[in-house]
Amino acid sequence: MQTQVHKILAGVILLVITTVSSTFAQATQTYPKLAGYVGIVHPIVTFSSDGTHTNFKDSYTVGMPTGINIWKSAKIGFSSEIVPTIKATSSSSKVSNVLFHPGILVALGSGFTFAGRAAFETSGRYGLTPVINKTVKKNKGSSYFVAIPLPARFGNDQPSSFGIGFQFGIAF
Repeated sequence: MQTQVHKILAGVILLVITTVSSTFAQATQTYPKLAGYVGIVHPIVTFSSDGTHTNFKDSYTVGMPTGINIWKSAKIGFSSEIVPTIKATSSSSKVSNVLFHPGILVALGSGFTFAGRAAFETSGRYGLTPVINKTVKKNKGSSYFVAIPLPARFGNDQPSSFGIGFQFGIAF
């Protein structure tokens, strides 16, 4: 009788160890980790010595960022995105700019990430774009996020500018 109890107890312990081990194995991330994303970005306001320009007033501008994040660890990674921008007025619409946007990623915790991006535009402008990103819903194979980009731009015989935007998207 005692032998049967030992066998049952050993079986239960083995089952618990196997279950716990597989749970931890699934929860452990391996790095580097690759993630892609797509989104929509709306410039809200831009400030420069020419004045304050708001989106939606005389025209509507929207960007469509597509990118890849390569996480080196749970805390730091590299990101590269391309953002074609469309500008629509009452009389026309066109792709007005394409932005190449490489940068670093820093996980801040609680679903927040800082992206420090360099900016190179086909319009001839260049600069930096710090971005604060927040994952708002995480699913098994994807997550939804919102972000606040703060673009600073220079060059192409235009005054320096600083802007604020709103971005949302899905990462997978």
